[in-house]
Amino acid sequence: MAENHAQNRGKLICETRQRFEAEYVTDKPDKYDPRDIERLQQDDNWVESYLCWRHNVVDETLKMIDESFQWRKELAVNDLSESSIPQWLLEIGGIYLHGYDKEGNKLFWIRVKYHVKDHKTIMDKKKLIAFWLERYAKRENGKPVTVMFDLSETGINSIDMDFVRFIINCFKVYYPKYISKFVIFDMPWIMNAAFRIVKSWLGPEAVGLLKFTSKSEVQDYVSVEYLPPHMGGTDPFKYSYPPLVDDDFQTPLCENGPITSEDEASSKEDLESDGKETLEIVSSEEQACLPKKSNLTDTTPKEENEKVDSKMKIFKKPSSVFKGPLLHISPAEELYFGSTESGEKKTLIVLTNVTKNIVAFKVRTTAPEKYRVKPSNSSCDPGASVDIIVSPHGGLTVSAQDRFLVMAAEMEHSSATGTAELTQFWKEVPRNKVMEHRLKCHIVESSKPNTLMLKDSALTMSDKASEDLALQLSHLLESNRKLEDQVQRCIWFQKLLLSLTVLLLAFVASSFYVLYS
Repeated sequence: MAENHAQNRGKLICETRQRFEAEYVTDKPDKYDPRDIERLQQDDNWVESYLCWRHNVVDETLKMIDESFQWRKELAVNDLSESSIPQWLLEIGGIYLHGYDKEGNKLFWIRVKYHVKDHKTIMDKKKLIAFWLERYAKRENGKPVTVMFDLSETGINSIDMDFVRFIINCFKVYYPKYISKFVIFDMPWIMNAAFRIVKSWLGPEAVGLLKFTSKSEVQDYVSVEYLPPHMGGTDPFKYSYPPLVDDDFQTPLCENGPITSEDEASSKEDLESDGKETLEIVSSEEQACLPKKSNLTDTTPKEENEKVDSKMKIFKKPSSVFKGPLLHISPAEELYFGSTESGEKKTLIVLTNVTKNIVAFKVRTTAPEKYRVKPSNSSCDPGASVDIIVSPHGGLTVSAQDRFLVMAAEMEHSSATGTAELTQFWKEVPRNKVMEHRLKCHIVESSKPNTLMLKDSALTMSDKASEDLALQLSHLLESNRKLEDQVQRCIWFQKLLLSLTVLLLAFVASSFYVLYS
């Protein structure tokens, strides 16, 4: 039975390729991108995805491939990159991939409130959709996605049926077999008529893919760990650009820090460099405690230990803590790096295992060429803590745009924590078993003053006062953001009232006209 199915599948794929070449490509070779034609001849799964969506009817499949390939050339899909799309579209966070539904399908988020109907930007928005879908399709060949239409806080200006139709067509024609379902969250009543039209576009077979949900119902499809707070979830993820690293689907996610051999034993050059940096940033109090004369050949073990201790004193233990299910991570949100003038080039991440098993961890970054992390891929025993030193390579500048991701997973069935075992573990561990926490970079400006007065005031300012000031500023920015949201809601409500008033006046006027005519 299986052999017959395989033979029939092979015949249909072969027939589709031969007929497409003869009936569509021969007469108009410039109609399509040559790379798509080449892939069609080589990728059986791609041909089969079109056949399955058209129920193995070759004639219908050929029409679908023709339409899809023309679209791919029109949007230059094979050449799409982040540089092809206006930066403001990437920054706004209206479209991105993040998290998984309960069936293990990737979530494709569309935050409708960030979309405003505008014919001048519609092509760029379509390219953004195609960019994400093409990127996903190349990495997860054939694995479906769940589209999350987040309609919360959506107004009339966000209704753009042309854009919605484009998204529907992406899954019906351009990326067949990639849709698991459409989850529509918090749809305003004003959009009921619009989504009746959407159902007609989907067709009777695909209407069942639409799932209209509220805050209490959306958890039937997505667990709270991948839902944002406004959906009743606990996911702390907040999109930003350059994007936060997320499952390799945003800015390329790389292991950072040195190779394994460098983690285990630093080279002599690294040790000398670290020693030099330590001497440069030792405080004046520590310098006063050091002997004025020393003989390197007479160094005792005690002195060696003191050198190590003094080296670790340069790191200020983070005070804020993120309490995850596997690890407590300090700092909770930001890594603080000193500016070039301050000389404090390194920072510290402290991981504490709060489980009863060994926890494997990895630290990854959006700028692997810039940072060294020790250790970047290791494990932590139950109840133990690990200090991770993050330092930029010599001459490279820390950027507030850089991001770090701490990944952790519980090693329940094995206590082996060697390099080979960890590599294999990360290949096999399920995504839903991995804890992730993201950290931003924060650059602490130089404390060197321009005047003697500023210097005196800077010296008298305590660390606690600085932290309080930063906290107050953070609260002020958050309050400002909430105020802006309230203003936007008021504007939308006023527009709605105005529209209803106009409709009411029109109704009254027409009634008077009928009455007195």
